[in-house]
Amino acid sequence: MNPVVRQFRDFFVSLRLTVVLLILSLLIVFVATLDQVNLGIWAVQEKYFRSFFVMWHLPNSNIALPVFPGGYFIGGLLLINLVAAHIYRFAFNFKKLGIQLAHSGLILLLVSELLTGLLQQDSSMRIDEGESKQYAESFRENELAILDKTNPAYDEVVAVPEAVLTDEGTIQHPKLPFQVKVKAYYANTTMQVGDPAARPGAPVANQGVGARVQVLPLPLTYKPDERNLPAAFIEIVGPAGSLGTWVVSPAVGMPQTFTFEGHTWELVFRFKRTYLPFSLALLKFSHDRYPGTEIPKNFSSRVRVKSDDGRDDREALIYMNNPLRHGGMTFYQADYDHERELYTILQVVRNPGWLLPYISCIMMGLGLVIQFSQSLRNFINKRSAAGAP
Repeated sequence: MNPVVRQFRDFFVSLRLTVVLLILSLLIVFVATLDQVNLGIWAVQEKYFRSFFVMWHLPNSNIALPVFPGGYFIGGLLLINLVAAHIYRFAFNFKKLGIQLAHSGLILLLVSELLTGLLQQDSSMRIDEGESKQYAESFRENELAILDKTNPAYDEVVAVPEAVLTDEGTIQHPKLPFQVKVKAYYANTTMQVGDPAARPGAPVANQGVGARVQVLPLPLTYKPDERNLPAAFIEIVGPAGSLGTWVVSPAVGMPQTFTFEGHTWELVFRFKRTYLPFSLALLKFSHDRYPGTEIPKNFSSRVRVKSDDGRDDREALIYMNNPLRHGGMTFYQADYDHERELYTILQVVRNPGWLLPYISCIMMGLGLVIQFSQSLRNFINKRSAAGAP
């Protein structure tokens, strides 16, 4: 074997590499747990675990330097290390079946975490009693929705992802008879009533609520009980020229309307929506309490699931630790209207690899049982042979 190839092989199958990676894993979990107080769970996951390197930003600059290997880097090397050791160190035979199963389960667990980080989508649904809803809304992502409200039977919707707005460019869509120019974008803001022109150098809106408020940029927040409220100044430009400039933000809370070429249009900066091939209707929300007290015992939502093709039309009860699984999604009971109990909030999770952690744990557990049983049997046989006359 080529000496260089041998060195690479020895490095990746090395037990020392395994130990170093496990120590790095413990360190990153420890540091991330401490930093969760400052950043919140979502930001910690992105910064430490769903990245190749943990980046440190130089004060008062946009320069970021890698200071520690991230979760993808550590997990990827550990996966390569386990697969290499599995191939080169453990011959496949019945005596090594327990070790093979345990290692395979651990490899599958690492793969499942990678798939979860890349493919899992989390969103929520707020449904009033008697209401039917066919979309879920993101917790953190937003979109600019431009709606043609002319047809009374349906709305024609063009959704622009928030990432497109950050480029502050010009948006031209085949379904829009005008251009959308993003004049400014802010990742987090607050608004106050006042003359927009009173802030020199700031963008100015002359249409909608933006003509009556000032938009004040804020630092990004990572606290779990707070949400960033982005804002953008957008100009609608038709063939004959500008139709005006609007401020769009989730903080506005209502659509802003204008007319163009006989059509009525709405501008809404809202939570990003994911439309489903089925609808959920809330039939009844129940909040059970222990008799004679106000202590919560359980809260649940009875819903009706109805698919677009009519093949599925059934009722289901969603409560704590009893989610609804349908259409590749899982619906958990997350929250409710604490005052009047007139609506429910469901957490919606799409995770194509949700079964893999269960399978990997079963494989590792079974492998350890087999390995222990074989070791125990060998020990008993040796003791019996030693005690024989």
